[in-house]
Amino acid sequence: MLIDATLPIGIADVRGTAHDLEQSGYDGLWVGETQNEPFMQLLQASEATNRVVVGASVVIAFARSPMTVANAGYDLARYSQGRFVLGLGSQVKQHIERRFSMPWSQPAARMREFVLALRAIWRSWDSNERLQFDGDFYRHTLMTPFFSPMRHEYGPPPIFLAGVGPKMIEVAGEVGDGFINHGFTTHRYVREVTMPALIRGRRCAGFDSLNGYTVTAPALIAVGRDEEQIEKAAALLRMHIGFYASTPAYRSVLELHGWEELQPELQRLAREGRWADMAGQISDEILHEVGTVGDVASVGEQLRERWGGLAERITLTVPSGGDATVLSDLVDELSETRAPTSLIAGERV
Repeated sequence: MLIDATLPIGIADVRGTAHDLEQSGYDGLWVGETQNEPFMQLLQASEATNRVVVGASVVIAFARSPMTVANAGYDLARYSQGRFVLGLGSQVKQHIERRFSMPWSQPAARMREFVLALRAIWRSWDSNERLQFDGDFYRHTLMTPFFSPMRHEYGPPPIFLAGVGPKMIEVAGEVGDGFINHGFTTHRYVREVTMPALIRGRRCAGFDSLNGYTVTAPALIAVGRDEEQIEKAAALLRMHIGFYASTPAYRSVLELHGWEELQPELQRLAREGRWADMAGQISDEILHEVGTVGDVASVGEQLRERWGGLAERITLTVPSGGDATVLSDLVDELSETRAPTSLIAGERV
């Protein structure tokens, strides 16, 4: 497995941190869309590095139009010299409508069309093909030389899609180049729901396997060098998991494990702003199914057992407030499972 890191939320020195993470031995750096504009951070990260994959995990597709994303993605592919991966996610209805003031409907169908529109726009730039995309949600029928970016040798970036529900996962398998597993998932959910849905999507696209398709694995971890550090990290992770488990869009993970009755109470606590109290609702069973807890050697072994053979890339994530320095030891521990660092799209036997 290739070992990736997520740039911390709200980080001020993106360039310095990206440079340090590359020097620490990571194979990829991912930027999410939370408090800051992701494309700006991705540009800085790409300029400060020369080896690692630099990816969006994720940019919120429905907050933008395919044309604006096409421009940013095409430019970042050039600036990074082909190291950029465009990761797209849908977010949830409340955020799209109330935070971004954008339309929401049929998220899986809309995402499929968003990706097809992106590819149509890129073809018009790369091969001078007439832009003629008419869909149910997006329409792009005008492109003149003045607005066409200069072609470059790296071409458009690969597109990875994120999702939790089976419909969105199938879309990712059909039209994407890779899939980004959400942090709120379990090994069982990936085996029983995610992988079968990806394969169904690939078959819709005319492929009979996942060869050449990249799956990234989440690693919400609570790791420490002693029991005190591990307990502190686990407490932070319980809060992180509680926030995710309160979200209706992720209910399918709870239902698979029979945990669905937990969600109404978590939603009540969230409405009351009692974020710290949500951690107390996360049992040891849920903590260890969703997260990976232990010392460096134990976490390394758990990650190999959980994701070996299922994913080409694994993203190490420590909840905000955790001790990030211990991750360097974990990177060394996992180094034996690494594939060549140039790999973006992997192959499965």
